[in-house]
Amino acid sequence: MTTQTSSLTAVDRFVAAIEAGVRIDGDIFAADAVVDATVPNWRWTIRGAAAIADTFAGWFADPGAFETVRRTPLPDGELLEFTLAWRENGVPHACHQAHRLTLRDGSIVEDTVFCGGRWNAALLAEMAEADRDDAH
Repeated sequence: MTTQTSSLTAVDRFVAAIEAGVRIDGDIFAADAVVDATVPNWRWTIRGAAAIADTFAGWFADPGAFETVRRTPLPDGELLEFTLAWRENGVPHACHQAHRLTLRDGSIVEDTVFCGGRWNAALLAEMAEADRDDAH
């Protein structure tokens, strides 16, 4: 019998939770972690692992699939960029986000988020049409 130990980092587990649409484990973010979130027409700060988990539970409530994901190591953490697609009440949605993650002692202590918004099927179709128009 072999025993496996998990070598998944906090960022690995964060990425997996986002895609699976499950609540983020409490130890992914440090107890004193801070999220600085910029979303369309708004910016706010979320403090503490529990409040961060509550917020992200709403943001990433449904299982999805990454259309793109890029992870870039940084001296003190990682830059996570992705486009995520999911179905919400049967309707296709997507979002494009960048998370500048700072790590300490194996947990995320800072997350500076830039989000382009939640795009429903109508907006996705409009953007696809604009892409086709730009290709000509």
